[in-house]
Amino acid sequence: MATTRTATTQWKGALLDGSGTVSLDSSGVGTFDVSWPSRAEEANGKTSPEELIAAAHSSCFSMALSNGLAKAGTPPQSLETRADVTFQPGEGITGIVISVRGQVPGISAEDFQQAAETAKANCPVSKALAGTTITLNAELVG
Repeated sequence: MATTRTATTQWKGALLDGSGTVSLDSSGVGTFDVSWPSRAEEANGKTSPEELIAAAHSSCFSMALSNGLAKAGTPPQSLETRADVTFQPGEGITGIVISVRGQVPGISAEDFQQAAETAKANCPVSKALAGTTITLNAELVG
């Protein structure tokens, strides 16, 4: 069954001095302030499209990796995934680095790396962001 998720942005003013709010409509979990300075400079308590992409990518990757590991007979005890999305004003998103640390009993570091590479390639958010360079750092712990 296909699902559709919705977010709405209300923006007021010009790019450089305007601001807005992003509401996560499907889940209803919150409304977040956005502005150009929070995107191109320091966050200062506001979010940005890149932070929202990082959230989507890190959670999607974690789900894909967890599924792949479980299907291979080595379900993870835990995964911690961080996505760093780099935005360069005037150029756009210039790259994404996914860093994952996993506790996965019964798997070699080589097999964990391969599972992480497969998750990176097949996670739906990775596919949606295919025009951007995505770098992976995978570490098996414990």
